[in-house]
Amino acid sequence: MSVELFPLQSEDIAFFKRDMQKAFQKGAASEFSELDEQVLPEEDIDKSLNKEGAVAYKAVENGQIVGGVVVVIDERTQHNHLDFLFVKYGVQSRGAGKNIWDQVEKLHASTKIWETATPYFEKRNIHFYINRCGFSAVEFYNPYHKDPTIPDDMAGGDYFFRFAKVMHP
Repeated sequence: MSVELFPLQSEDIAFFKRDMQKAFQKGAASEFSELDEQVLPEEDIDKSLNKEGAVAYKAVENGQIVGGVVVVIDERTQHNHLDFLFVKYGVQSRGAGKNIWDQVEKLHASTKIWETATPYFEKRNIHFYINRCGFSAVEFYNPYHKDPTIPDDMAGGDYFFRFAKVMHP
């Protein structure tokens, strides 16, 4: 699969959010059959999109959006963060995610370190970040070692892996 990244336009935001939420929901539902809550609230996406340094891209193949990514770029330190990467539900396992990530790395080639996090139950994400993209698991957040950036009342916020990828010039 060959996708191209384009900056997210205001007219794409509603579809982008909907597709991202559906992809995250389906991923969580594959692990938790009795899932009544939205695993990725719209306000979490908005918070990411509005962060200082946030850059969002839509991934397009043959004129159709097949995924997207939101990264937060710190121009001063180049210690950057991958907030969200998603492949539209029904398009997974065709190489789109890896293609998206490879393009992000090229677009932000000055990055010294990339960081991201994923819930403990997202086996596909853990495989993807470690085995496909070259990240290393560097920390495991749990009730005894909390992520200081996640509010105490956030549902499911207790069990996350933090990943880092040191880029070599």
